Amino acid sequence: MSGENQSSVSEFLLLGLSRQPQQQQIIFVLFLSMYLASVLGNLLIILAISTDSRLHSPMYFFLSNLSFVDLCFSSTNVPKMLVNYILGSQTISFLGCFTQLYFFIVFTGMDNCLLAVMAYDRFVAVCHPLHYTTKMTPQLCALLISGACGIANVNALLHTLLMARLLFCADNRIPHFFCDVAALLKLSCSDTHLNEMVILTEGSLITVIRFFCILVSYIYITSAVLRVPSTKGKWKAFSTCGSHLAVVSLFYGTIIAVYLNPSSSHSAEKDIAATVMYTVVTPMLNPFIYSLRNKDMKGALRKMIGRKRDST
Repeated sequence: MSGENQSSVSEFLLLGLSRQPQQQQIIFVLFLSMYLASVLGNLLIILAISTDSRLHSPMYFFLSNLSFVDLCFSSTNVPKMLVNYILGSQTISFLGCFTQLYFFIVFTGMDNCLLAVMAYDRFVAVCHPLHYTTKMTPQLCALLISGACGIANVNALLHTLLMARLLFCADNRIPHFFCDVAALLKLSCSDTHLNEMVILTEGSLITVIRFFCILVSYIYITSAVLRVPSTKGKWKAFSTCGSHLAVVSLFYGTIIAVYLNPSSSHSAEKDIAATVMYTVVTPMLNPFIYSLRNKDMKGALRKMIGRKRDST
């Protein structure tokens, strides 16, 4: 019986954000615009950092990695949704759904790790400026990125394997625009208590530890900045830190609202709105928040664009 139930679902239907044709057209244009802005913005950041030797420092190394992760993050689910709108289809294969789920968790985890790593980098730069180059060595930077990638992949594999053990019966309609963990758990016709327990324990532990590291880093940073005698120096430091904290608040706030609350308190509309914020809006805003307010970054972008114009 269980084998029949599991094999009865060979594909899922992604219902998207609306079933009204006029609303679908507006959503398509809006998501296409945000996706193109995200791709263009993050690619420009990566190219500017890689081509300008003045930006070959740990801070910009982490920023380029964040841009790459954001680029992959938004590419995990938005293109499939746009293709479905163009083709007038809602289907995604069983394997395709679980592949999308795996990479979605991977890039969510890497984004999570990188925010903590960048907070630590700012902590060392502000609180221990004389030892910054000796502490933030290229070897340590590479190790931090490798560690983030490894943790994210192990976490994604755990949740994907736990999801794969579940049975999916007759209902294959996902009221979402991608294969989300919470939506798939509601769709399963088998016991999901283990999955929910792992999300609430392991997921909460990882998220809380990283968020605590960010919080402690910025407590020390704030304390150090307040001791700076120059008002201009204080404003510059708080401006940079404020941008990072804005992204952290948006990212962690939406994730906690969707995944770290009891399933009984979930609302489909609120969950979808929150996931849109951190899967589409945040990757689009990151290049503007982190980079376009930075003089060195803006200078590198102008230099790169000017070089391309001269070459044409």
